[in-house]
Amino acid sequence: MTDDGRSGDLIEQFLDAAWLESGLSANTLAAYRSDLSAFKRWCDEKIDALDKVSRADLLNYLAANVYAGLSARSSARRLSTLRRFYRYLLREGLIVVDPTSDIRSPAQGRPLPKAMTEAAVEKLLGAPSEGTALSLRDRSMLETMYSSGLRVSELVKLNLSQLDLNTGLIRIVGKGGKERIVPLGDEASDCLERYLEIGRPDLLGDHKSDGVFLTRRGHPMTRQAFWQLIKRYAVRAGITTDISPHTLRHAFATHLLNHGADLRSVQMLLGHSDLSTTQIYTHVARARLQSLHSAHHPRG
Repeated sequence: MTDDGRSGDLIEQFLDAAWLESGLSANTLAAYRSDLSAFKRWCDEKIDALDKVSRADLLNYLAANVYAGLSARSSARRLSTLRRFYRYLLREGLIVVDPTSDIRSPAQGRPLPKAMTEAAVEKLLGAPSEGTALSLRDRSMLETMYSSGLRVSELVKLNLSQLDLNTGLIRIVGKGGKERIVPLGDEASDCLERYLEIGRPDLLGDHKSDGVFLTRRGHPMTRQAFWQLIKRYAVRAGITTDISPHTLRHAFATHLLNHGADLRSVQMLLGHSDLSTTQIYTHVARARLQSLHSAHHPRG
């Protein structure tokens, strides 16, 4: 698609105004020009003129940057340029809605915890093996977290009404009250069924509770209790690295990407409101692309 030079004109108008109003350095103006030119090239192929861009278009552009291997720092700089550009267009009455207004900058400097290997996860999941009510609960909690990528707060607050084991789905109300549906794997569903049939009634006793995962006293599990539980089973499984409930959530996302899932799907499953939060997994996606290239390209 082309816009007959309209986008180029808008860029030049913005750069002239930025220089006149703020006295920006030549280097800063050159960086703005580079960022806007890169975005214009993408828009020429995907949509239309820069003043026709929507929030969804911008999110797709940021996602394309992720797949291209752009760092979080560079993505944040590009978004900052676009934010200033669209605020200028809004101020000049050239657009009526700023498409950047609700987009957060990519998190920077946030290291990704060392991911567990699939073999290590298998050992951890197999650690609760006694067949007691507590071990049935513990195994189903570990399987559910790894299968669905839930936050630990979402796991321990899970209610019976949120489960649909017939379809293998869980309804989650996450941060900000946002609802999402996440699938369970067959193994997690089987473990939950055994726990709900045998283990949970034993733990519930004479108490009343809608909570899925209960303590030996029939009360809902706490985050702290699950934290201690996962560390205990890590020791039993012979895992020497320090792990936490969040480590399983990271393993869920990392292993999905390793097996071909796209970053946008992982974003939705994790319940991230913006792709920028999921960008901490960029290096995982990039490493997979590199391995696929090496394995299948004739010049790999």
